[in-house]
Amino acid sequence: MKLFIKNMVSIPCKMIVKEELQKLGLHFIIVELGEVEIKENISAAVHESLKAALHNSGLELMEDKKAMLIEKIKNVIVEMIHYSGELPKTNFSNFLSEKLNHDYTYLSNLFSEVKGITIEHYIIANKIECVKELLVYNELTLTEIADKLHYSSVAHLSNQFKKVTGLTPSFFKKMKYKRMIAIENL
Repeated sequence: MKLFIKNMVSIPCKMIVKEELQKLGLHFIIVELGEVEIKENISAAVHESLKAALHNSGLELMEDKKAMLIEKIKNVIVEMIHYSGELPKTNFSNFLSEKLNHDYTYLSNLFSEVKGITIEHYIIANKIECVKELLVYNELTLTEIADKLHYSSVAHLSNQFKKVTGLTPSFFKKMKYKRMIAIENL
C-alpha cells in the first residue's frame, strides 16, 4: 500500500516517518521523500493514528490526488537539486515528465494553479537555497558551484542569486563571516 506524505522533504523527515510506522507495527518496503510503501493494508483506525502522529511532527498524510502529484513534483525537484550528486543532463521539463509519467504541460499548469508559482521559479528557488548552503560550507568556489548546478556561467548564477535574495553571492558569504565573528565575541 502506498501512502503520500506532505512536507516530507529531508532525511530527518524520513527517519520520523519510519519511527512512526514502527510504533504502529507497520512494515515499510520503501520510505522516500513524500512517499511510503508499506507491506500491509491499514485499517481506518491505524490510518487515523498515523495521520495524527505525522501531524504532530509537521507532516501530513495526503488523500487528494492532485495534492499528491504536487508533492511528488516538489520532492523530485528537492531530491534532484539537494540530494543527488549530479543534476540531470536533460532539461528539467523532460526529467520531470519522465520521472512522474505525466505530460510536462499538465504538471506545469497544475503546479502553477495550486502553488501560485511556476515550476521554473520553484526550481530556481531551490537552486539558490543550494547555492546558499554551498557558500556557507565554503567547500566549493563560485565557479565550481555554477558548474555543479548547471549554470551557464558564474555571471548567470550571480545575477539569479541577486535577483532572488537581493544580495550578491560574495556579500552573502561575507555576511556569514560577520555573523560568526559576532557570535564569537559574545
